[in-house]
Amino acid sequence: MAGTVAAGSPQMDRRLSRRVTGTILAVAGVLIVALFIFMITRAPNDDALPVSLGFSLNSFFVWIGALNPLVQIPIVVVVFGIVIGAIVLLIEYAPRPGRIYFWLRLVACFVIPFVAFMVLRPYQNAAVYIVAIALLAGALLFFADYRARQGSGYAFQLALFMAPATILILVGLIYPALSTIVASFLDKTGKEFVGLGNYVWVFTNPDGFWSVINTLIWAILAPTVSIVLGLAYAVFIDRARGERVLKVLVFMPVAISFVGAGIIFKFIYDYREGQQIGLLNAIIQMFGGQPVSWLDAQPLINTLCLLVVFIWTQTGFAMVFLSAAIKAVPVEQTEAASLDGANAWQRFRNITVPGIRSSLIVVLTTITIASLKVYDIVAVMTGGRSNSTVVAFEMVNQQQRFQSYGHSSALAFVLFLFVMPLIVYNVRQMRKQKEVR
Repeated sequence: MAGTVAAGSPQMDRRLSRRVTGTILAVAGVLIVALFIFMITRAPNDDALPVSLGFSLNSFFVWIGALNPLVQIPIVVVVFGIVIGAIVLLIEYAPRPGRIYFWLRLVACFVIPFVAFMVLRPYQNAAVYIVAIALLAGALLFFADYRARQGSGYAFQLALFMAPATILILVGLIYPALSTIVASFLDKTGKEFVGLGNYVWVFTNPDGFWSVINTLIWAILAPTVSIVLGLAYAVFIDRARGERVLKVLVFMPVAISFVGAGIIFKFIYDYREGQQIGLLNAIIQMFGGQPVSWLDAQPLINTLCLLVVFIWTQTGFAMVFLSAAIKAVPVEQTEAASLDGANAWQRFRNITVPGIRSSLIVVLTTITIASLKVYDIVAVMTGGRSNSTVVAFEMVNQQQRFQSYGHSSALAFVLFLFVMPLIVYNVRQMRKQKEVR
């Protein structure tokens, strides 16, 4: 930067150590987050007019929505090109050394946050917060850019690359997660604080209790059975004639949506008085047995019937993934074990399984997470009746049917607690693999 001490120089390092720099950045980041939370949670003032630049993103969409579709297309293309051009300009040219580029970065650091807030949403009576956030964000980015050891403009360029993904994570993940946690301690209207009352309801009310129990059953049985069957298919089909055809047949249910699979099996489990049209009950009746209302059978029988549908759709995925992993196991190891007198089971247990351990973990985690958030199968086949509900279904049911946002948020947080150990375990396994490499 012109007229400044070179970033990363000994003189600059003496003035501000790395620890002090990190502290400054952390404090500024906390202040920005705090101001943003205060801005979006403050009581609205009905008399205050929205503060904006004269237009907003919402007003733009309202305006363009009233135009002819043939006119909308070129306008959207032009606007998109302008936005992309501005981003490319800042990423490509702003990081260059020189006085002009220095001022370009300086202006961008302060103007971009301000314009982004004003265009995205014209907050009522919040101009002070927006200006403060823009100033802090600009100062933080400019200071980080000034301190970048890779040279002036490096941190600015890095921030521009990271900004879209960071904003999407904050708006689409972190902020909703925090809002859900807060709502889980409020009543169904989201106004009065009820403490742990919603969590007590989850574990004591029949709907909440059975949703938790059934979800745990799904999380234990679904990945276990799917992996066992998928691994068995992968081992035996690899040795069979017509391997490709057999794999396609096993993999076909993966291409079917959960809704489609649920409808298929709903006809299989169908029960009615008189002549049976459900395949399972028709077979039972053909052999002289009494038809059974499978989707209403308790305890847990209907849950196991739903589990069959999920396992049917996931076994093919496990088979394809594990089959590829088995083929990657060195043939030399299997041949050496065979020469040492190891039988087929010993070779499988001591060579094949350890060789595909990382793939087993990936498949196990993927299917477990899918089983924890399953909704479609339960909604299509039982609608949660007869104690067949799961957390993901009951969460939506409490919100849409009963308008109980407190119960729904508590269920969502419980589901998050179920998923979190899987995420932590995967992160640790990835770190171990990096250390081995």
